Amino acid sequence: MKIAIPVADNRLCLHFGHCEKFEVFDVDVDAKKITTRVAFDSPPHQPGLLPRWLADKGVKCVIAGGMGSRAVSIFNENGVQVITGAHAGDPAEIVKEYIEGNLVTGSNVCDH
Repeated sequence: MKIAIPVADNRLCLHFGHCEKFEVFDVDVDAKKITTRVAFDSPPHQPGLLPRWLADKGVKCVIAGGMGSRAVSIFNENGVQVITGAHAGDPAEIVKEYIEGNLVTGSNVCDH
């Protein structure tokens, strides 16, 4: 399974649409471990682009601090699960917490 994290300053970016890059992790869900990690620079901002762009890369889950409801809908239409309310931490640690079932999330910090 591929999991994407929006990143700024090497930490999860709390506002999804303002990240510098995306870190995409291939994970072995059964073994609960990360197998690969690749960073992609964010494309220029266009409404609706990121959900399709990440889905085209095979991403099945996005973990974010905040994301607007329209983006969540577009991700879901592309078969991508969205988890919001994640903390601004190290992307690999957040993915590990998620696959181990220990990720604690708060409220979605995006209001649009």
